[in-house]
This record gives sequence, C-alpha cells and structure tokens, in this order.
Amino acid sequence: MARKFFVGGNWKCNGTTNSAHELVDKLNKADLPSSVEVVVAPAFIHIPLVQSNLRREIAVSAQNCWIKGNGAYTGEVSADMLEDIKVPWVILGHSERRALLNESEETVAEKTQYALSKGLSVILCVGETLEQRESNQTFEVISKQVQPVASKVKDWSKIVVAYEPVWAIGTGKVATKEQAQEVHKQLRDWLSKNVSSEVSQKTRIIYGGSVSAKNSDELATQPDVDGFLVGGASLKPEFVDVIKSGSKSS
Repeated sequence: MARKFFVGGNWKCNGTTNSAHELVDKLNKADLPSSVEVVVAPAFIHIPLVQSNLRREIAVSAQNCWIKGNGAYTGEVSADMLEDIKVPWVILGHSERRALLNESEETVAEKTQYALSKGLSVILCVGETLEQRESNQTFEVISKQVQPVASKVKDWSKIVVAYEPVWAIGTGKVATKEQAQEVHKQLRDWLSKNVSSEVSQKTRIIYGGSVSAKNSDELATQPDVDGFLVGGASLKPEFVDVIKSGSKSS
C-alpha cells in the first residue's frame, strides 16, 4: 500500500523573527516534489508569522500541547487554541520532553487522545536510549510507549509515528538504514497485531535522529521508512534536499 512520504521540520526552541522569515522564504522559493507531504514546527511564538507567510502546501505544526482543554494552566497551550488558529498538526512525546519534563507514556497517550478529539493530526514520537539499545531493550521500550496510545485511540488516520532513537538526536550519530528498517518493520508488525492490519499498512512511520542531506537518500530507500522528522537540518538550506529525498523512496 502506497503511503505518501512525510517530512517534518522540528525547529525546537530556536529562531528569531528574522530567521523565521528567512526559513520561510527559502521554503517558498524551493522546488519541492508534490509526492512529499511537508510540515514545519516553529516555536509557539513564531507560528502566526510562519502561517501568514508560508506557501499553502506546507502545513504548520506545534511542538507540544496541553493534556486538557482551556483553563487555569499557566504557561500551557491547549489543543483547543491550536484548533482555533487553524494549526493542523502537533508533535507529542518527543524524547526531550519525556526526559527533561518527565512526560510519561500515559501522559503522552492522554495528550494524543485529546489532540485528536480536537481534530489535530499528531506526530507521535517514540525511541530508546543508547543504554536501552545496548541492553537489547529497543523494541520493549518502544512497545511500552505505543501501547497506552493504542489503548486510548481507535482512529489512527491522523497519527504519524516518528521513531527517534534518543542516542541519535542531535549527536551526529544516525541509525543505519538497516537499523531504521528493522525497528520500523517491528513497529508495523506490532500495529498489525495490536491494532489492525489496515492501520499497520496505512500508518506512516518516519525516522528522526540526525537526519541530514548526507543520509536521507539512503534511509528513504527502505520499505518501511515513510519519511523523516528533522531537527537541526530543518534550520538549514539542506532541509530542501532532505524533502527531495522523498522522491527516491521505495
């Protein structure tokens, strides 16, 4: 089953008004393949600027949202607010939030459930640490991260799963194409067994972890790699080359 290649750019806690304008300008001028779905996730404060100036075929995502609706939750941004300003995507469960802010698997699942209930699409991040990989616990960890979502969510049509090995994020290390394919295939098999065969075949599973123009072409050839979630490289001109690698996918 053909799954449209997906490339997300996570700008994280970076940027100024000027740099956001520059990134948008580069994307607006780029010759991008129509076969690739592109989403960028600026910091909350830059979302209106990016929305107002970015070409229509590239969607905008938030990098997080609150677990519930509006209320007395100082400093939080709810899915209701994102829906109100027509932000269609949100990244949830990123390893930086799991590690630095102690977001649990259950918290991520509840956030996902609520975001979906408000009509948002979710980039759901999962991944293991280096210690866990070296202890042969990779898929045990990932299945524990996905299970709570599966117990709360019935409709997966608005979920993209991002496999991001923690040991590869921002380190310059990257999973080999074989390592990425192995985990993506295990994830797809898990979805088939625990959710449904249809969800398994339709859900896009993307890779994140030091993705760059140097490795994206090779990674894109793998049958179960349906795209990328790009961090640092999404702030650079090479992000366009990463997007174009989607036209080389298997």
